[in-house]
Amino acid sequence: MTSADRLKGKTVIITGASSGIGRSTAMEFARTSPKDLRLILIARRIDKLNELAVHITKQHGPGVKVLPIQLDSSKPEDVRGFVTSLTQDWQHIDVLVNNAGLAKGIARSPDILEDDIRAMLDTNLTGLINMTQAVLKVFLQRGKSGAGDIVNIGSIAGREPYPGGSVYCASKAAVRSYTDALRKELISTRIRVIEIDPGQVETVEFSTVRFGGDKSKADMVYEGCEPLTPQDIAEVVVFTVNRRENVVVADTLIMPNHQAAATVLHKET
Repeated sequence: MTSADRLKGKTVIITGASSGIGRSTAMEFARTSPKDLRLILIARRIDKLNELAVHITKQHGPGVKVLPIQLDSSKPEDVRGFVTSLTQDWQHIDVLVNNAGLAKGIARSPDILEDDIRAMLDTNLTGLINMTQAVLKVFLQRGKSGAGDIVNIGSIAGREPYPGGSVYCASKAAVRSYTDALRKELISTRIRVIEIDPGQVETVEFSTVRFGGDKSKADMVYEGCEPLTPQDIAEVVVFTVNRRENVVVADTLIMPNHQAAATVLHKET
């Protein structure tokens, strides 16, 4: 069975799909299964989602149906009725990719801004849990033992906390704990729970947000090295979902060659 065959007829949700890893993941799913696939693309910026939907349709035609939805996953009241608001032909969800995430600032305690704390915890952790709970109800209703894939995009930061990133690291460590617990809770089902932890990935928009819109500082993060690309992570996401149903790629850490740990990087001078 080919990768396209395993994805045939499936409906995939991707959060944070307006840029970076989420955008590349949407395009990789479409490239892998261009004849019979549904993509639900979620983010706060509907204009970017609409642009991506047009791009995918131009590349792959009517075989890939795309539904852009403006949604803030950190707000439970918005997520709660999300699935039931979909038309029947879009409610048969098979894959959830929890990708939405951000880092805000590099301050250390006690100087971390309250708004930054709230933004990171709400987006990286609360939003992921909100979406999982909403979609998991669909998965559990499928057959005697349920079925579906949950892919959580974590970070090397969730494994190795570092100064100046305490809250971001804590949010990703919490994602890791939640993912592990969820996998154990669902052990009697056919629902696969997958975590993918990227190391350094060149998503300039992510770094620009972290540095408060200062693109020059964001660019400096990648100087003198060759980071991963969003496409690298997207390919791994699709690979994990495309394994035989009994195969769970539960835990994956992906780093560029110049990186050995969260804060151990070699840069050319």
